[in-house]
Amino acid sequence: MTELTITVRYFAAARAAAGIETETLSVPAGTTINDVVGELAGRGAELAKVLARCSYLRDGVAVRDRSVALQTPATVDVLPPFAGG
Repeated sequence: MTELTITVRYFAAARAAAGIETETLSVPAGTTINDVVGELAGRGAELAKVLARCSYLRDGVAVRDRSVALQTPATVDVLPPFAGG
């Protein structure tokens, strides 16, 4: 099976919970955002809690359906809810 390299970038509370700003993962072709989130959430309760509230961008575009397979190398941004004002 073909492997894809994806870059995961964490912002705000997600960065704090992950303990890193960015990382590179090798995943099988066909992996979904849900799969990536599940793998990341398995790292710890605090990160899982933050990820459950996050929205995601794939290559700068909002992910509406997290079950769509990643076909090419991608950048996935993890965006927790932001308070504005």
